[in-house]
This record gives sequence, structure tokens and C-alpha cells, in this order.
Amino acid sequence: MSGLSLDIDYRVQPDFALQLACELPAQGITAVYGASGSGKTTLLDCIAGLRRPESGSSIHYRGEAWQQHNVFIPPWQRATGYVFQDARLFPHLSVKGNLDYAQHRAQGKSSANLQQVTELLELQPLLSRNSATLSAGQQQRVAIARALLNAPRLLLLDEPLANLDHAAAQQCLAYLQRLENELQLPMLYVSHDIEEVSQLADHLILLDQGHLVGQGSLLELCTRLDTRLSHEEQAAAIAQCTITRHDAEFGLTELDLEGQPLLVSHLSQAPGQARRVRIPARDVSVCRARPTDSSILNILPVTLTEIEQTSNARLLLRLSLGSQHLLARITRKSAHQLQLQVGDRLFAQVKSAALLMEATDHV
Repeated sequence: MSGLSLDIDYRVQPDFALQLACELPAQGITAVYGASGSGKTTLLDCIAGLRRPESGSSIHYRGEAWQQHNVFIPPWQRATGYVFQDARLFPHLSVKGNLDYAQHRAQGKSSANLQQVTELLELQPLLSRNSATLSAGQQQRVAIARALLNAPRLLLLDEPLANLDHAAAQQCLAYLQRLENELQLPMLYVSHDIEEVSQLADHLILLDQGHLVGQGSLLELCTRLDTRLSHEEQAAAIAQCTITRHDAEFGLTELDLEGQPLLVSHLSQAPGQARRVRIPARDVSVCRARPTDSSILNILPVTLTEIEQTSNARLLLRLSLGSQHLLARITRKSAHQLQLQVGDRLFAQVKSAALLMEATDHV
């Protein structure tokens, strides 16, 4: 059974409407991705009950009707936690006062108590502080804790890192990963930053001008040529790998990617650990024969499965490696000179592979 079943028609203004129907999984982190104005926040507001879609819309969570026909469950009875872009803490209360308030208002039994939440988010040193004196990153951690103490069965996060600097954002991402691992609480995470999404999400839905234009596994959607993701400047494949060994002499770690070695900067984790790697399309080139005198260490045998048809100077290639895929952005002239065709067996030269941050890296 799906976790969240949506059939929403919400008219925001004469020239914009949110209209979508989809089923979302009951576990993990689902990211809602799209440009500003695509309807991401409106979608979360409808799920939380802060906006009421048109008659005929329906919202079900794990079989429970939150909206259907004449049924409309108010926000405080939906058992959702909501984390906004701005923390929205009570400035006259201490951190503990903000957390106590959430506990007292909880409609059910929380999956985590105050002690567990403060430990997971490392808030113990801040409990006596006035919330107005905290940094933006600290305030957002308190806002997440407050949402968790409201006993949610679904956590909604609306671009929670938008107002944070890079260091604070990376730290918050690590905390969210830790929470997902420890509490097993489903999350719906809104963002317009695909690199941020790539570090968190298992499932992805793509919105464009109020409509659903894509849905599925993050790893699959990132390398499909018919999505906006693959055509953005920062387009990249996300690959699932396993640590195989460390090369202490050269400060490298070898990963296994579908039976092929992939070298990255040294990791502290032991062999056998699974890791997610981001491989930018702009950093992948192809050749017909394996180079023997290249400075690029990562050279992977691949099969060309799709070529983008375009009149622009650059085009995209989709390359299969076992059950996973890479993207390569090359010029049309290069494709012409190599006489590339679907089905060709090639070698992909990977100039850089950035290991995606995990909770154990920064927390």
C-alpha cells in the first residue's frame, strides 16, 4: 500500500493551478523538485491541510482519508510535522520552551522523546538558550526537533536549507540523514537544488508549472534524457557503489561500481560499506579504445544506450554500466567524428566522481 495517495486540483490564481495525481511510497525520503513557482510549497500546504483543494480532490495517507468528498481533516489532526524555510520559533521562549510546547500539543505518541531528539540533533548545549540568539543553522535544527516532537507520521520539509550558508546546510543534511536512519520516519522534502536532493532522496517527483512531469527512483530519473534534470548545467548521474579497498600510498579508496573499480579520495569507512557517488555529465568523455597513457584513472567499459537528438553544439549520451547509467555531455562534432550509434561499446573516462556526503561524514 502506498504511503501517500494524491489527486489534487488546487486553483491558486487565474493563471496557475496545481493539478496532479500520484502515489508516493510509505518509507524513506521523497523529494519534490522543480523551479520556483512550480507548485512545490502549494503541494506541501495541501497535504498538511493548510490549503484546501477543489471539491473532488482527495488525499489519503496509509489508507486514512485526509480529504475526500465531504471529508476534510484539519491540519492539527493530520499527524504531520512541518519544517518551513524560516524556523518560526517562539522568540520569547528558550530552546527547551519551544520543544516543550510541541510536546504538549502533540496529538499522539511521538516516535522519539525529548531526550532522543535532542541527542540526535545535538541540541543539549542549546536547551537553555533563548531561541532568538541562535544562528540560522541552530534555529533550523530546533525547528526540526519541534516538528518531530509533534508526533508526526509524516515529516514535511519546505526548502529547510534555503536560508543557511553552505557549511550549515551540509550539517543539517547530515542530521536529516541521521534522523531518517534512526527514526524510519517518512519525509517529503521540497527543494530546487538537485545536489541537495541527491544527498537525501530515495524517490523523486518532478513538478513543472503545477503539473507532475516525472516520478520514480532518484538514480533512474537523474540519467533519463527526457527529464529536465539531465539538461541542467549541473546534470549528473548518481551511482550506488561499495567500498572495496583503500590505497594508503596514494590516499585513494577503490569503490566497486557494477564490478568495475572507481577511485575516489580516501574514505574512513571500512570495505563493504555502500556509498552514493555523483558523477557530473560534463566530467565524462567517451572513446572507442581504452586509453593507455591517460592521466584519468577511472576508465569504465560502457554501452551507449541513447543519444540525444539536438541542433545545439552539445548533446547528451546515456551510457549503461550493468544495471546503472552514466551521462556524458559532449559536442555534436565529437559524436560525428566518432560515428556514435546506439549499441556501441565504448569506454567512459570519468574525470571526477564526487562522493556524496553521509551523516557519518559530518556529524
